[in-house]
Amino acid sequence: MKKFTFLSPFQKFIKLESFAGILLLAATVIAIIWANSPFNYVYQNILNYKIGFYSQSFELIKPAILWINDGLMAIFFFLIGLELKRELLIGEISSVKKAMLPLIGALGGVLVPIGIYLILNQNPGTVQGWGIPMATDIAFALAILTILGKRVPLSLKIFLTAFAIIDDIAAVLVIAIFYSAEIVWSFVLIGIILIILLGVIYRKFNYSVWPGLIIAVVTWTLFLKSGIHPTIAGVLLALTIPIKKRIRINQFSEKLGEISGAFTSGEIDDSHILTNDEIHKIDNLDSLISKARSPLQYLEHKLNNVVAYFILPVFAFANAGVEISSGFNFDFSLIVNIAISLFAGKFIGVSLFSYLGIKLNLTELPTGTNFTHILGIAIIAGVGFTMSIFIANLAFGESLVHINSAKVGIIIGSLISGVLGFIILKITLNK
Repeated sequence: MKKFTFLSPFQKFIKLESFAGILLLAATVIAIIWANSPFNYVYQNILNYKIGFYSQSFELIKPAILWINDGLMAIFFFLIGLELKRELLIGEISSVKKAMLPLIGALGGVLVPIGIYLILNQNPGTVQGWGIPMATDIAFALAILTILGKRVPLSLKIFLTAFAIIDDIAAVLVIAIFYSAEIVWSFVLIGIILIILLGVIYRKFNYSVWPGLIIAVVTWTLFLKSGIHPTIAGVLLALTIPIKKRIRINQFSEKLGEISGAFTSGEIDDSHILTNDEIHKIDNLDSLISKARSPLQYLEHKLNNVVAYFILPVFAFANAGVEISSGFNFDFSLIVNIAISLFAGKFIGVSLFSYLGIKLNLTELPTGTNFTHILGIAIIAGVGFTMSIFIANLAFGESLVHINSAKVGIIIGSLISGVLGFIILKITLNK
């Protein structure tokens, strides 16, 4: 008899993010190889190919790479917004006790890397890159833990996930406040009014995709034209999605029993043709399922695969293709600064702040772990690939030398953090 294994939602999330990390790595390697091959011009032509539309009163034409960074990444940030709302309401940071250790660790993982970057930076032209080393890439980090197998306690994976989510909150706030261009406040105000209107619609009426989709496109365009990065619109729109179901689970179970009873009360073989009554009952089942499903969790479930298996690999492919050749200029001090800030900053910040939080009795270690495990997680937190590259693009704008130098520093710092973190956890978990 075939044995079926049922996974919890969190275990499914771990598997999804882990495979996403492998895809990210593959896309990164392909981009670097292609960018340094004789066919680099093809790679550049693809990224700079202009796409868009225009009319007499409106124009929106952008290179493909900007559609990826401003458009596809807005969907990624929308998913982050859904995850943040869920975790704040019912998840791993829904109470002070649950959130305290990852919150304290994330605080150290943000402040210390920024501090190290500013101390090491000697060039006024690169000071705006201070936000680059504060990010942790949850897909890569969870992929490393998955390679270690069942030896990793689930509580340690939950700690890393909660920590990375809080880290994302900090990154979103930094992007919104510090990495936006000159702001056209009238566009921002209209966008916020539309978001509030959408929240009211969802509160007063049943959730429907189409009003949200139309308002999302308009709001994204307004934020794009306003100077605030349009990905922030994705986060704000996510906060309007309802998490409550329209029917209680016990009612769902009762009605489900009534409907299923119609198909099990008599003898039905494979040649049976559905009656009109049975077709109506199946329609009722569809309606019943939609009422029992949380719109927020349903959207999150549907978008997870799209983001993990398509959007993030495409982003990595478009942004990791750094041309490494003797004829290309690099800012080596920036490369070293970012690599050190990611590796040493995250390691010192997360471990030190977590240690202080435990010693001051503000929090406690996750079940089944010791502080050496936290040290391993602190090092792995230095894998800042996706969000770090995203912030680097915002920080250095048109400066190709600084952007490419930042990407090299991010790749080096992330690689060192990932390998050393893996080795430390492998040794400690074996013991």
